[in-house]
Amino acid sequence: MPEIDTGRPAAIVIGASASGLLVAAALAEFADVTIIERDSLPNGPEPRRGIPQAHHAHLLWTGGVKAFDELLPGVIDQLVARGARLVRIMGDMVSRAPNEVWFRRFENTPHRNLVCSRPLLDHVLSDRVLHDPRIELRENTTVLGLRGAATIVGGVQVRSGETEKTLHADLVVDASGRGTRAPQWLQALGLPKAETREVDAGVTYATRLFKAPGTTADGFPLVNVQANPANPPGQGGIILPIEDGRWIVTLCGTRGGEPTGDNEQFVKFALGLGDPVIGELIKNAEPIGDVRTSRATANSRRYYEKMKSWPDGFVAVGDAIAGYNPVYGHGLTVAAQCALAVRDVLRTHPLTSSGTAKRMQRAVARPVGAAWNLAVGQDALYPGASDTPPNAVERILARYVDRCVETGAGNPRALGALLDVMSLLKPPSRLFSPDMVRPMLVGPKKPPLLGAPLTEGERNAAS
Repeated sequence: MPEIDTGRPAAIVIGASASGLLVAAALAEFADVTIIERDSLPNGPEPRRGIPQAHHAHLLWTGGVKAFDELLPGVIDQLVARGARLVRIMGDMVSRAPNEVWFRRFENTPHRNLVCSRPLLDHVLSDRVLHDPRIELRENTTVLGLRGAATIVGGVQVRSGETEKTLHADLVVDASGRGTRAPQWLQALGLPKAETREVDAGVTYATRLFKAPGTTADGFPLVNVQANPANPPGQGGIILPIEDGRWIVTLCGTRGGEPTGDNEQFVKFALGLGDPVIGELIKNAEPIGDVRTSRATANSRRYYEKMKSWPDGFVAVGDAIAGYNPVYGHGLTVAAQCALAVRDVLRTHPLTSSGTAKRMQRAVARPVGAAWNLAVGQDALYPGASDTPPNAVERILARYVDRCVETGAGNPRALGALLDVMSLLKPPSRLFSPDMVRPMLVGPKKPPLLGAPLTEGERNAAS
């Protein structure tokens, strides 16, 4: 902790991931913050050992863009200055929906998603957050467990090199991601095991970097072919143009249709998707490095907010509560919205008051639950994804969402309602608003698109 006693509460954040950095920024308004990180942070926009998924494509949805800028005003502009892009969805995107309908590229949309490499985002974020004098980073330090009791957590036990010690704090926040040890730590304090659920579509990801072909380095649209749960195995992919004239190309497939790490098979897999547009765009592009694969893609959630007893002084956020199939791109947005939820609770309830931690845990469950329902509503339809297959109500809702997607593909007002929900700006009830229901009942004014809506100029630029 900071050596000078400032008289402010002390908070510890476990993990210097994006989630940990964002919640540290939120907490600094109320406490002196120490971030405990088991690795060393790189000096520039370079991959980190502690974020193995960093080489895959990442998106920050509109809900995340707004949350980033509310927590750290101007940080989105800093990212754009370093090469990130704010893209119009769907104006700057070519996308085929899971039900195999192509979205029209409506220009007048309020939705702007941030796209860049994950190393660039992490570097700009850490540089911004760690310049705050109220925040201290301890690298190469491992949290071994919580210190306290079932009713209150008062710190953590850590190891740095060969030295172990206890760090005391008024609040401990677990932002350690999918690898969290909090379930074991809480049980060691005498708390019962939290209710959990897992939905695993068996998705494998394969990613390769390419030099942007032709003259596509600036302004080329995102190209996305989404997997169809109704026609397993679900296979899809995305081209994500990023900084420095590069394309991140991520391909995915569920059980029985997984991509491999074989460099020679990468383009062939892309050409074999439900639409070959991704393969056609990269078949003559120059690769940068080898294919990288990941298989830890299950949706997994811990329902901490349902526990009858919860210790004061402890909160879990982001992926430490729930991890999602990365295809939906919600992890970063949820992390930012969790940090905002923590901040908002602390603006009305003192950090050291009894019950504040439980209020925060319930507050962060709202953005977590919104993303969870979107992901599981699709992934639960894949064979073998869950021990409890979708019930009748879930199937009816899934069919309704398919209708929403089909309607949004051809109507700008319906698309706005759909994107409000997908970007985690509005609750799912937005899908039952007049903006969606009216065009759904009336029907599209134009026939559905028969192929990817790339312009001739865009196709020529990529040749």
